[in-house]
Amino acid sequence: MDADPLVVRLRTGDEAAFTTLVRRYERHLLAHAEFLVRNHAVAEEVVQDTWTAVYTGIQRFEGRSSLLTWITRILVNRAATALGRERRATPLGTDELDRLARPSGVGHEYTGADAVDDRLTAQQAMRTVVRVLPQLPDAQRSVWTLHDIEHATTSEVAARLGVSASNQRVLLHRARTRLRRHLGPELGRW
Repeated sequence: MDADPLVVRLRTGDEAAFTTLVRRYERHLLAHAEFLVRNHAVAEEVVQDTWTAVYTGIQRFEGRSSLLTWITRILVNRAATALGRERRATPLGTDELDRLARPSGVGHEYTGADAVDDRLTAQQAMRTVVRVLPQLPDAQRSVWTLHDIEHATTSEVAARLGVSASNQRVLLHRARTRLRRHLGPELGRW
């Protein structure tokens, strides 16, 4: 059986344990989901779907990773599914197509085409991050998420993870480097 007492309690259906789990990770998951889907309402839905999957699937948690890593992987999968639904549900409207067909003026004003390009670039980057993030070692993924998603300071990240500030900087650098390598030079802004 798992050594983590919270997991043991969750597996027995202890509602207080589930409430504790939600309180512990809700903010983290919502920040992560908002980063992935770029829409607060969809992010809340993704987090809710994640908690449902955790509650119904805790018996399948094998303990090969941390509980948070397992939950985050579920969240990433739910976010990818939500993005697919959103993409299929939001076709370009006539007004947007008209704006895209108009050439931009001299000096290049910001046009509807630029907005679509930016959105497509952001979606491409997000899909890449969703695919690559689970491949990062746990420590790198945790540091990157806390620092770049939740905007925690170096000292806050170090304290939460129990590492030195210099080790936190090394882990963050390695995580960003791996993500940049997958995103390509035009998208690697971290």
